[in-house]
Amino acid sequence: MPLTDMPDFAGTILQEFTSRGTTRVDTPVIQPAAPFLDMAGEDLRRRIFLTENERGESLCLRPEFTIPVCLRHIETATGTPKRYAYLGEVFRQRREGPQEFYQAGIEDLGDIAIAASDARAVADSLQILTRLLPTKPLAVTLGDQAVFEAVVKALGLPAGWQKRLIQAFGNPDQIDQLLRKLATPSPVPGLDPAVSALLVSGDQDALIAHIDRTMQETGYLTNASRTPVDIARRLKEKLELSETRLDGAALLLLREFLSLELPLADASAALAGFADAAGLKLGAALARFDERVAALANTGVDLARITYRAAFGRPLDYYTGLVFEIAVEGQPAVLAGGGRFDRLLTLLGAEDHIPAVGFSLWLDRIETARTQA
Repeated sequence: MPLTDMPDFAGTILQEFTSRGTTRVDTPVIQPAAPFLDMAGEDLRRRIFLTENERGESLCLRPEFTIPVCLRHIETATGTPKRYAYLGEVFRQRREGPQEFYQAGIEDLGDIAIAASDARAVADSLQILTRLLPTKPLAVTLGDQAVFEAVVKALGLPAGWQKRLIQAFGNPDQIDQLLRKLATPSPVPGLDPAVSALLVSGDQDALIAHIDRTMQETGYLTNASRTPVDIARRLKEKLELSETRLDGAALLLLREFLSLELPLADASAALAGFADAAGLKLGAALARFDERVAALANTGVDLARITYRAAFGRPLDYYTGLVFEIAVEGQPAVLAGGGRFDRLLTLLGAEDHIPAVGFSLWLDRIETARTQA
């Protein structure tokens, strides 16, 4: 489908970016596919347009800007803090709307004032949308992956279960399936009886030796991408996951947390009350949450426009803390969204830890909202 024309309000967005001290950057439309496939999340992976170069390397049409902007920052060895702005085409397979469309946004890299930069991302996106849609009532939905991770860890689940739940954050159906499995454990299907016996015995050396012999006898070794040690470790993790059962009280606590939905101004007290009643130590995560609420209030944003939902996440795997979306009140279309991604630059190859937060604006949806009465 051919790309539609650049919206006539694009110049206004660029003015807003310039007034916020950003450096505008562009990135190639053709990108290496691996970073998106490894880090962007299942929802985006399914929507990417993939191709190959003449050397057989996987490439894709740029599906979003955050990963390319971060890669560019690393490659150019630009110092931090740095505020990058972008406006350009992205390409995704979508159920509705064009598959080539424009996005704009800001990536805020290296600012160690976490609460203030979080608040700035929400405030900037809300203020820009307010200028573009002056007659539309806007509503913000806000979540916090770090608070969810703190709750999961405080429940004392094995690391494998923590990882599963954290990866499913923001996907209600997947979370519900995992909670059902935690309520009613089931055995690992299809295990060889000898392997099962060795797993139960806890004799790791014997298990590795058995796997090694089996691989040699079947010829699997010649095509194996994992060693017997890797396979044994993975089998042990699967057994641990299958046998883990979260007691009824803990399951109720987790479901109670995920059901929290209230005005942001009331969220700090509600989270503190939940932690105290449940006997969970969430101190550091709640302190960061409180700092962000105070920083948002200092920006002048009306906290009454922001709803905190404990179960709210965004379908990108690289988020680590704040996540948010903005829509016209009562409308499903997300006009802006973003969050914090403190681990992403390290995963992409940065030598030093670089805290990061950002947001994107969906220009086609904004254009539609501007034309609606």
